[in-house]
Amino acid sequence: MDDRRVSIPENKKYFRIGEVARIVGVEPYVLRYWEGEFPQLRPSRADSNQRIYQRKDIETLLVVKRLLYEEKLTIEGAKKRLKEAPPADQKLPASETALDEIKRGLLEVIKILS
Repeated sequence: MDDRRVSIPENKKYFRIGEVARIVGVEPYVLRYWEGEFPQLRPSRADSNQRIYQRKDIETLLVVKRLLYEEKLTIEGAKKRLKEAPPADQKLPASETALDEIKRGLLEVIKILS
């Protein structure tokens, strides 16, 4: 599953683990396991001690899922890749991904050759 196609509700600021599990497409126990493995995943806790995730947490979880399930990296490989990645606020918007840049470049080449 492509993390750019996943829809995170715009009108919500905080999400419970069940909601996040549905959005990300994994079971809640997987989210809890990933929290123990990836230091970037530290959801806050409500007064009831229930995990409360924010949008940035969900975005990080989607990256972790892509690294593990699509790119087939090990946990260690995914940890290393996450450490190398720029912080979420420095990433390009979804419309400016590397693939979009390549596509734009190829369209320019086609235009020049036409």
